[in-house]
Amino acid sequence: MELRYGCNPHQKPASIYMKDGAELPFKILGGSPGYINFCDALNSWQLVKELKASTGLPAAASFKHVSPAGAAVAVEMSDDLKKASFVEDITLSPIATAYARARGADRMSSFGDWAALSDVCDEATALIIKREVSDGVIAPGYTPEALKILQEKRGGKYNIIEIDPNYVPAEQETRDIFGITLQQGRNNATPDESWLNNIATANKDLPEGAKRDMLIALITLKYTQSNSVVYAYEGQIIGVGAGQQSRVHCTRLAGMKADNWFLRQHPRVLGLTFKAGTKRADMNNAIDSFLEEDLSPAELAAWEANFDVVPARMTKEEKRAWLDQQTGVSIGSDAFFPFRDNIDRASRSGVKYLAQPGGSLRDDLVIEAANEYGMTMAFTGVRLFHH
Repeated sequence: MELRYGCNPHQKPASIYMKDGAELPFKILGGSPGYINFCDALNSWQLVKELKASTGLPAAASFKHVSPAGAAVAVEMSDDLKKASFVEDITLSPIATAYARARGADRMSSFGDWAALSDVCDEATALIIKREVSDGVIAPGYTPEALKILQEKRGGKYNIIEIDPNYVPAEQETRDIFGITLQQGRNNATPDESWLNNIATANKDLPEGAKRDMLIALITLKYTQSNSVVYAYEGQIIGVGAGQQSRVHCTRLAGMKADNWFLRQHPRVLGLTFKAGTKRADMNNAIDSFLEEDLSPAELAAWEANFDVVPARMTKEEKRAWLDQQTGVSIGSDAFFPFRDNIDRASRSGVKYLAQPGGSLRDDLVIEAANEYGMTMAFTGVRLFHH
């Protein structure tokens, strides 16, 4: 299949094909997906397929630039979370719930996302996708109602891929860099509850909900550009720190996003009243600005323009008081935590459960830090780098 271009418009020619000459394991039902679209589609499909296999629940992901902005399974949403995710007016099916959670994990990063669904896309899910800025979707099938809605999106140019759910790739995968071919075995390590048996902390308590969230975190890490750290809560990812050179920067970035996710459900945020006709993207930007510590005069004026009656800004103390109420968050890391600073930062975002490979020379100091906070930390023994 010929593509318009590669990663950038000047990278031509570009194509996608099977090396053994077999048919591609998908169909294009709408649009004309490009090189980056396929990178997102094929990585995100693997993620949701594994989430469904691990949890038994419909799963969805929202991908941007080959890393998830959000991933989730179908756990019922509270009314406040539905409102914060802009889906309070839709009757949600299980797969729609999963996508609403995934898309709502980091709405700023999900702008122009690639959606992935483990189950057949139904009308409710298509209605969510229809009104969001999105580049495309991959799923094992589409109901007639859903397909009609999606094929009308963007004037018929919206990218729709139907993947063969039974497709199994070769055990060896190759990649060319600078004209040189690298080969490796596929990452077939599939996180399951046995990965959580080696608990290194004094606190051994690990409830079922935390196990589910830790597995969601670990599977998400498999398809997130390394270094990576993710925060998970109540069946979904709430913060992704991807592609950072320092692990503590992953932890800080993901923690900042997790804090933002919690703050978006604060009564003050849910009570914001925007001018009539304000677009979703502008609402998202305004909410993020509402939660920012400092704005320049120009930024403040742009923010105030979204409201008929400008609300009082949230104070640092208000936000901290709200975040201090949050607990039960799980965190996963694709490689070991080398210093306790990761644990200290995680504690500020309600983290109670941790999953990481272990194996650092400073494991004892990291365990000591987790014990100070009363956390439960499992050593999986498996690194999950993804490049």
